[in-house]
Amino acid sequence: MVAYQFKFAKVLTIREQEKSETELAYKESVSSFEKVATELYNLLKKKEDTTDTQNNLLISGLSVDNIHHYSNYIDGLQKRIDVVQKEVVQARSKMNWMEEKLLEKSLEVKKFEKIKEKDLSQFQEEQQRLETIQLDEISSLKFQNKEIR
Repeated sequence: MVAYQFKFAKVLTIREQEKSETELAYKESVSSFEKVATELYNLLKKKEDTTDTQNNLLISGLSVDNIHHYSNYIDGLQKRIDVVQKEVVQARSKMNWMEEKLLEKSLEVKKFEKIKEKDLSQFQEEQQRLETIQLDEISSLKFQNKEIR
């Protein structure tokens, strides 16, 4: 009996490694996106809380210095929010790009796995056919030996 050898085994192995690497890169991009998005959320929450605090203090009376201080602080938060929003957009687009690459690599691996399945099936059918021929020959020889005796 001949052992099965897939002719594209090395290519399949390489494609699987590429898929694994792309999967890791995708997970890193998701993690990076989550980190930046969380930072943006925290900044927005901090700005909202600070604005609420300032409004409450304005109702009860607030000095000009404190108004100026809160205003500067909120402006600083807004500048940081603008920067982080751009980072979120970049992280999201990188994550989406990595997701597309992962999908492409997954499809490549599936194609080769499908080819392997068909090839293995053909190999097994051929082995079965050869075995049947061999058994027929053995039967024939045994029958001829009985005839001669």
